[in-house]
Amino acid sequence: MDYIDNVAFAILLVIGIGFFVKNIKKLSRNIKLGKDIDRTDNSKARWRNMAMIALGQSKMVKRPIAGVLHIIVYVGFIIVNIEVIEIIIDGLFGTHRVLSFLGGFYNFLIGSFEVIAFMVLISVIIFWIRRMILRIPRFWNKEMKGFPKNDALNILYFEMVLMSLFLIMNATDVHFQDMNSGNLISQFLVPIFDFSNETLHIIERTVWWIHITGILIFLNYLYFSKHLHILLAFPNTFYANLNVKGKLNNLEAVTNEVKLMMDPNIDPFAAAPEGAESQVSEKFGASDVTDLNWVQLMNAYTCTECGRCTSSCPANQTGKELSPRAIMMKTRDRLEEVGANIDKNGKFVDDGKQLLNDYISPEELWACTSCNACVEECPVNIDPLSIIIDMRRYLVMEQSAAPQELNMMMTNIENNGAPWQYNQMDRLNWKNE
Repeated sequence: MDYIDNVAFAILLVIGIGFFVKNIKKLSRNIKLGKDIDRTDNSKARWRNMAMIALGQSKMVKRPIAGVLHIIVYVGFIIVNIEVIEIIIDGLFGTHRVLSFLGGFYNFLIGSFEVIAFMVLISVIIFWIRRMILRIPRFWNKEMKGFPKNDALNILYFEMVLMSLFLIMNATDVHFQDMNSGNLISQFLVPIFDFSNETLHIIERTVWWIHITGILIFLNYLYFSKHLHILLAFPNTFYANLNVKGKLNNLEAVTNEVKLMMDPNIDPFAAAPEGAESQVSEKFGASDVTDLNWVQLMNAYTCTECGRCTSSCPANQTGKELSPRAIMMKTRDRLEEVGANIDKNGKFVDDGKQLLNDYISPEELWACTSCNACVEECPVNIDPLSIIIDMRRYLVMEQSAAPQELNMMMTNIENNGAPWQYNQMDRLNWKNE
């Protein structure tokens, strides 16, 4: 019977990890659909960012209540799941608490795990209360309906169940409780399970199986969830833009176009020979996800949907259509759609849709004040502004679709050398504007 259990566990483990690896490969493929960008400069600063922001949670604690609770859940969930190592060994080889040979150190570990698991459970309950009872506004924006809303709740329920199962598993393990060491929390649950040793063994084994199955399900749920940031926060902070906020990059496509215009040997109307690369520059800006760079696409997958960016956005606060969180969510949705298209057809087949207009409207893009509040607030260094700017560039330089006010300003700059409709001879009048 033990042999059958071991084989069943091995099959479960292979299926769970195999599906996870398959999804990670798909995730990597989708991110690589973006344009190449070099983010390998200043490695020392990048490692520091990753250590302070992703590992150290330094930006989370700017909002102390949510920050401290998140640190408890984040650290606790990782530490408690160290016990998965023991579960895997026991499951594969039919042992029971194989690491108990560590003696007092083992009891210290399990005792610490129990305390941390209880703290995680309390923290998650508080998160649920903040979301569902106190109804903090940033959790109830219009984009947080349907799956995004349920996704956040699903994660909370997952964590509640997994932490509870861990404590119940310990409470119903007669041998562990008889040791009376390391059962700092589970000892208080023992009176609830006032059954025979045989019944307790059945409960313990059942909970053990549900616990490891739940962990594998949670592992594979990550790909479909905002909680991908558990994995992606580290590379996302490492490859984040190190330039000072507000500094915009020169568009390489424009630079290339100017160089072509200045080269007397280039015929801009000549078609490229068959098999040769065209000398005509790529399109300006971005209208779809494949026009964005791979860091921007990774940003979309890393988004925690916490809403800090949107709650600090001055455009959103004044009732404008823009929500930086929605920009990232829509980018991810479109990227997933493109990935599914490739999975179905072997390559991308034009579906008549794009990120611009079908997902993100020009109204959203032009509502942005470029203030960088969203970038400053993001706890994992996501940059919604970069996507907004690239899509604006497409509207202006490819479609000549800038708002009337902006077109008028650019016309005045071209004609008068200033944003106002004054002749250059009337320069002193500008000071009154």
